[in-house]
Parts: sequence; C-alpha cells; structure tokens
Amino acid sequence: MPTVAGSGAAHLRGEEALLSVEDLVVEYRTSAGVVQAVSKVSFDVLPGETLGIVGESGCGKSTTGRAVLRLDTITSGRIRFRDRAIEQLGDRDMRALRREMQMIFQDPIGSLNPRRPVRELVVEGLAVAGASKKAQEEAAGRVLAAVGLADERFRDLRARRLSGGQAQRVAIARALAVEPQLLICDEPVSALDVSVQAQILNLVEDLKRDLGLTVVFIAHDLSVVRTVSDRVMVMYLGKVCEYGEPESVYAHPAHPYTRALLDSVPQPDTVDGFSGPALEGDLPSPLSPPSGCRFRTRCPRADEQCATEEPQVREIRQGQFAACHHPLPVPDVPVASGGAAVPAVPVAAG
Repeated sequence: MPTVAGSGAAHLRGEEALLSVEDLVVEYRTSAGVVQAVSKVSFDVLPGETLGIVGESGCGKSTTGRAVLRLDTITSGRIRFRDRAIEQLGDRDMRALRREMQMIFQDPIGSLNPRRPVRELVVEGLAVAGASKKAQEEAAGRVLAAVGLADERFRDLRARRLSGGQAQRVAIARALAVEPQLLICDEPVSALDVSVQAQILNLVEDLKRDLGLTVVFIAHDLSVVRTVSDRVMVMYLGKVCEYGEPESVYAHPAHPYTRALLDSVPQPDTVDGFSGPALEGDLPSPLSPPSGCRFRTRCPRADEQCATEEPQVREIRQGQFAACHHPLPVPDVPVASGGAAVPAVPVAAG
C-alpha cells in the first residue's frame, strides 16, 4: 500500500513505487504572510496504479500534483520518480524528465493555444524535443486516433472551435504524444457536463490499460475518484487525513472529515437530499492553520488532545490509514448502498 502522510511516517512500498513523495512542503509568500499549501505530505504510487486525491477546494491536492512536476516550487521534501530525485534536478534535466511525466489540466480550453491547429498542439512536446516532422505527423495521427479524434477534419481546427469534450481529448492526446509513464490528471472532468465526463473517464481508463500508464487522479468529486482509483487519499488544509482502498474508505471511513465528505454527497433517495449532517464551520485560513489537528475546529469528536498534539497517519484497520486521535469505529450495521458511498485518501504508515 502507499506511503503515509506525516513527519517520520514510513514508506510502505517505497522500493516498488514509480513515484514516491516524502514530507512534501509547498509554501507561498504573500503580502499577508506565508500560505501553507501543502504540509508534510507523503505517498507512493506503484507502476500501473491509479491514486485518487480528493478534498475540498483549497486542500492542496492540485498543488501537490503540480509540485510533482516542479510546476510549483517545492519548499522542502523529497520526490523520486523511478531513481531520479526530482527536487535535485536542474531545469534542463527536469524538462527532459517531463516527457515521462505529463499533466492534464482542469481547463481544457485554457490549456491549449487558441491560435494553433490541433495537429500542432498535440505534438508540442515532440517539437520541443527536436523530433522530426515525419515523427510528429505519425504521432499526431496515432494519439488523435487513440482519443477518438481520428477524423481528418479535427487536425486543422483551432482550439477555440472545439467543444469542451473535444478540447479535453486534445489535451489528453498532447500528453500521450511523448509516451509518458506517469499521467497526472488535475480535475480533468470538472468543467464538462455529465455525459462528456463519463466519456473522458472511460477514455482515461482505456488508455491506462492499453498503454500501461500510472495515474494520479485529482478531483473534488468523490464518486468520480471512487470510480477510477485503486487507492484513495483524502486531504484537508494541506494534510493527508485518510488513505486506503476505495471500498474500505467509502464503506467505513476512519476519519471524521472523510465521513463528513461522504455525508455531504447529494443522495436522491433521502428526505433532504443528503445522508448526514452538514459540515459546520468555515475552512480555516492556510495562512494560520489550527494547532494540533487542522480539522479540529470543525470536528464533532475534537478534544484537548486534538488542539495540542498533531495526529500522525497510522494504520487504523488493515490497509486503511488515518491521521486521527479518535478514529470512527466500524458501524455494526452495514452502510446502505445509497448512504455513504464516496471517495477516500492514501496515507502513510504510522
């Protein structure tokens, strides 16, 4: 299973991992102070695995994904991709390594140059790497066919003329053109309508299987994360709360925050549309996070220990980890299929 978040936490699968992140810290200095976007986050992703990262807006999940590719500056911590220490690489070596690590961004239209045709957009990485025109043309045909845009009429279209779903397919094709091993998907379907979301999710799953990709899938939608992930990691205010297999985390969450996320998912067969009480209180500021457990200001189980002692990620049940002093017990009555089925998060060993 993957690594656990928290200082001193051990990597459970580090030697086998394609991607290994340990004690990652990302901070931004602003006029108001230091924003603690990601604080001591650790996890491992095995070859061929999909790790889903989920949480509210502002929890640090997108920043974590961007930091892996060094698109955001790393304050401290270690990131290893295969045998390469990413945080130690120079700019030239990092640019070369990004051919093996690609990212699909949240805004499909905004991530594409509106002045260039699709046939050029999808081979940008190859062009930068100095590939021949013939190689670029062959790659464009291959990846566009892989994402369902084989029709010749798409090749000369500008990005501004594409629908949201078509633009996201082009963005995926561009990432695949350089034949990466790791694909980081940052909210790849949040800007699309439901029918197109399903098409893109199926496409990512098919490509993962056919090309042997390893995927980090970042989303706020718990149901989407559950659908695509082999492991789930829940984040809150820059920290890992819970980690485990989706089936365990969704059915029997150990962290109160994971329980609250699951209860907040709209359910058509309940009286008020939700299966549990609303999550109370506002998300604290990352400029000045709470002491101890960062979730304590909104947690119904918080006590003095939670205010003074930061919980470390530890194994609560076999294969399921959480950073909580007072984890939730397994209920005596099984959770109803419509009641609390949402995503979970990956954690480190305690």
